[in-house]
Amino acid sequence: MNKNLIYPNKSIKNLTMKFRKTIEVKNIFNKISYKYDFLNNLLSFGLHKYWKRKLVNLLEPLNGEDWADLCCGTGDLAFLISDRVSPRGSITGIDSAKDILNIAKRKSEIKKNKFIRWEIKDVLEINDYSKNFDGICMSYGLRNLNNVEQGIKKVFYLLKDKGRAGFLDFNHSTKNSLSNIFQKLYLRLIVVNIARFFNLSPEYAYIEKSIRNFPKKNELIKIAKEVGFKKAEYRTILGGANGNTNFS
Repeated sequence: MNKNLIYPNKSIKNLTMKFRKTIEVKNIFNKISYKYDFLNNLLSFGLHKYWKRKLVNLLEPLNGEDWADLCCGTGDLAFLISDRVSPRGSITGIDSAKDILNIAKRKSEIKKNKFIRWEIKDVLEINDYSKNFDGICMSYGLRNLNNVEQGIKKVFYLLKDKGRAGFLDFNHSTKNSLSNIFQKLYLRLIVVNIARFFNLSPEYAYIEKSIRNFPKKNELIKIAKEVGFKKAEYRTILGGANGNTNFS
């Protein structure tokens, strides 16, 4: 009888932890939204734009295709892809944080871009776009999901049969490697300290924690193939500090 009582408790505990992470991530991005673009440019020395263009170039969106930018933030990838798929295609930007998505919407209005549709939704709760997209991209968002495997499964569910997906994120470097040491020093001494000037140090300290719990490149490839992707590859950039993962 005691055994029967353990499982519901574990289930409730797991659900509670997932709910807490969902709320935590949403709150973080809502709070940093007003400085998100500024700090992205400052902390990456503007290189994040190059990394995102590199991902889009690898994915090769085509005019007339339908794409989704998941965990889209302020929409950098969505705008890059929109330039490729319009005027005959479409792009949907999806994020669970309302404040940061509102910035993406304002940028869209300024650019007079009418090809992007913006939606407030948690990625794992998308249930109405089965086999809807030719391509999907995600920038620094996969590791923030409650469950990375479920996130990759959701992407597979959303893609058309011959679709492809690409993820840009921090690399999970080998412990004590040069890139791992550099990443830790950079995040702790530069990122967090600069964020402190804007009273955002706890929010940016979260980055290191999220990387620590993120699957390594071989694990990501294994998950992708188990989910059903026929091809999966991982490429490191900036000396291994960041990585592009592409599935098709």
